[in-house]
Amino acid sequence: MALPKDPFMLLSYVNTQLRDNFASLTELAKSLGEDEGAITQTLAGAGYTYDESLNRFVAKQSNN
Repeated sequence: MALPKDPFMLLSYVNTQLRDNFASLTELAKSLGEDEGAITQTLAGAGYTYDESLNRFVAKQSNN
């Protein structure tokens, strides 16, 4: 299965997979044969960063 191209659909899919099936982003990417860096970069462009302690992508914190 190809990953969704839309960043928000990708966010939903990845976070669901992390919650239900994978202990880490590395494990998820390896299982899908996808580039972990590309996933991270796409979601960073949409304002999200991977939080390893939560094992999910979360909104970036503003420095205001």
